[in-house]
Amino acid sequence: MKNKFAFAKEIVREAASYIRRHMKGDLHIERKSSPTDLVTRLDKEVQTLLIDKIRSRYPHDLFCAEEGDLKTPVDQGSVWVIDPIDGTNNFVAQAEDFAIMVAYFENGQGQFGIIYDVMKDVCYHGGGVFPAYCNNELLPPFKAKPLSDFLVAINAGMLETNAWGVADLGNASLGVRVYGSAAISFSKILSGQLLTYITYLKPWDYAAASILGENLGYQVITLSGEEPDFQTCQPVMMIPREMLPDIQSYIYERKP
Repeated sequence: MKNKFAFAKEIVREAASYIRRHMKGDLHIERKSSPTDLVTRLDKEVQTLLIDKIRSRYPHDLFCAEEGDLKTPVDQGSVWVIDPIDGTNNFVAQAEDFAIMVAYFENGQGQFGIIYDVMKDVCYHGGGVFPAYCNNELLPPFKAKPLSDFLVAINAGMLETNAWGVADLGNASLGVRVYGSAAISFSKILSGQLLTYITYLKPWDYAAASILGENLGYQVITLSGEEPDFQTCQPVMMIPREMLPDIQSYIYERKP
């Protein structure tokens, strides 16, 4: 596993370098499910680059990836979960605050996760048997303090309608932030800058963070308190296990 983890970090850095070399060209921006759900040629090219490199080294491994139809469940053997550019809108509009995310599972058990902030050259990596690091600095485990001392990140649409009571949680916290990228939001949780991130996500959006956070005291769960299914889009949150009761006292499903 050590060799596979080292290989994963190597190819993620290669993919980041590819993005930086090509991001000023024509991005061929397309819309997917909505006007704000964008995909560029680099999303597709980077995903292909990563998959091709993995297949050349591990030809029997499988994939669950954002673009295209590779959607293998994580409990079906050796499965790589890939988000080639998380925060595509930020990438298109700002050319920063986006990241590559890669996670690796064996029969449903997370082995390691990688979140790489491309423009800041900051890599969060580890999980499973590997300690969690930010670049070469060991990440500290979660340290509890009052909810009112923490910032939280919440999906803007959910916040506006107080879906699941998230606005109530935001009002009880120090403040709410919206970053436009699951990867950036999760990295701020892992580094202790945020308490939680609440939004609707698909597996490639939360897989790496779910593995990275385990040894630091965090977990990714649905807003109803269950394990995410790693297959569909669900309302999820990444939270410190120690403060789950505090957060769940605000979170509930609002009925029409």
